[in-house]
Amino acid sequence: MHNTGFKATFSLLHTDYVELNKSWNYKDVMSPFCRIYLIDGGEGSLGDTDQSLRLEKGYLYLIPSFTRCDHACQEYLSQYYVHILEENPAGLSLFAHNRRVIKIKSNPEDLIVFKRLLVLNPERDLRRSDDPKEYQNQPSLKDFQQRNNEIPFSAYLETNGLILQLLSRFLMEEELAFSQQTRLPAKIESAVSYIHAHLSETITVELLAEYVSQSTHYFSKTFLSATGQRPLEYIMQKRIEKAQFLMLTTPLSLSDIAIETGFESLSYFSRSFKKVVGQGARQYYRANIF
Repeated sequence: MHNTGFKATFSLLHTDYVELNKSWNYKDVMSPFCRIYLIDGGEGSLGDTDQSLRLEKGYLYLIPSFTRCDHACQEYLSQYYVHILEENPAGLSLFAHNRRVIKIKSNPEDLIVFKRLLVLNPERDLRRSDDPKEYQNQPSLKDFQQRNNEIPFSAYLETNGLILQLLSRFLMEEELAFSQQTRLPAKIESAVSYIHAHLSETITVELLAEYVSQSTHYFSKTFLSATGQRPLEYIMQKRIEKAQFLMLTTPLSLSDIAIETGFESLSYFSRSFKKVVGQGARQYYRANIF
C-alpha cells in the first residue's frame, strides 16, 4: 500500500475504562468496526478463528472490523477500550488482508492516549450494555456517530490524531506491516477497486478480466494468487460485509439491502448471508435492530 493511496478515514464510536466480570462472555462477535483494548488488570481471553489470546495486563489488542471473535473473562478484567468506525471510498479496509486479533506490548504513551480520548470525549461509554448485540445496533451507532459533530472541532481533530496513533502501533507489528507493504499487482488492485465501487451491480469474472485486459483464465489465476480467494468468493465476501455494515448503520430494509449489495433476490441474499456469516440474514437483522 502506497502512502498516497491511503484514503480511509476513522471516527470514534465508543471509549471508556471498565471493570468486567464473568458476565463478559460473548461468542461469535463480529463487529462492523475496529476495537482496541488496553488491559491494566485481571485477565480474560479473545479468540478468533485461528487462535485464542490471553488478555493480560500491559498489552494492547486490536480486533479488526468483521473479525469473528469470542470474548471471555474468568473472574475480573479491567481495560480501556475504543471502538473505531473505518470508512473508505474504495471500500478496502486497512486490515482487509489480516482479519485476526493482534496482541502487542503496550508502552506508557498508550495509556496517555486512552486517558486523553476520555477527556476529549466524555459520555462515549457503553452505558446501556456491554453486549455487542445491543451496542452494535443501528440506532445506537447512529447516535454515537452524531456525537462526533457535537464536540469542539479542535477536540474532533485531536481525537482523530489519537486514533491514528493507536492504529499505527499495530502497523509496526511485523506480520501486519508486511501485509500492508505488499501491494497487489496493479491490474488486480484495479479489479478490486472496481468490485468495491460496483457491488450493487452484476459482476462476473469475464467482466473483470475484460476490464483489466486479461484472459479470464489468467485473471482468475492471478487474482487467487494475489488475494488468496477466487474472484467470485471475494465478491461474495465483500457483498456480505457491506450488507452487515448497512444493517448496523442504516434504516434500510432487508430487501433494499439485498438490492444495494447486488443480489438478484432476497432468498438468494439470505442463503448467501447464512453461508458466509453462519447466521440467517433476518435473524442477524432482528438481533441488531432495536
